[in-house]
Amino acid sequence: MSFASLPARTLDRRELRDLVDALAADPSRWADLVAFPEEGGRHYASLYRDSHIDVWLLCWRPGDDTGWHDHDISSGAVRVVAGALLECNPRIGGEHLETVVSSGESFSFGPDHIHRLTGAQPGSVSIHAYSPPLWRMGQYSIGETGLMRRVSVSYADELRPVDEPVGDVA
Repeated sequence: MSFASLPARTLDRRELRDLVDALAADPSRWADLVAFPEEGGRHYASLYRDSHIDVWLLCWRPGDDTGWHDHDISSGAVRVVAGALLECNPRIGGEHLETVVSSGESFSFGPDHIHRLTGAQPGSVSIHAYSPPLWRMGQYSIGETGLMRRVSVSYADELRPVDEPVGDVA
């Protein structure tokens, strides 16, 4: 698999998942970028970006947390190559859906998907692909009453939990 062989168009969820799975099978393309800084949150490195796709390597420690977010108009796929991530999907007024995604597993999602990811084990590493490339994302807070608020952020901003709204006043 080479990036030059990718189609010159937006990729669908299946193609994105195939891409992260293929990259995971070739550590020579990303292993030298794995790092776990002592401070400063997740380590991430761009593996590839063109006008149709955006690919990242992320390194996680337990407690690293993206906060609730979406990917605006982009679909995506994630492959865990070491350790495990916890994906959480919001359920307003109910228990959030939590899924442990372990090394060797992948998942994909459309642009309507809202989730948060956290490192579930020390030394966790994942590969993420988005199409079209990320430009904007939505960051969410969910208050005690279940009120959800969205803030638009740049793809260059590191995702982390946003402050919960004060008082949930409409």
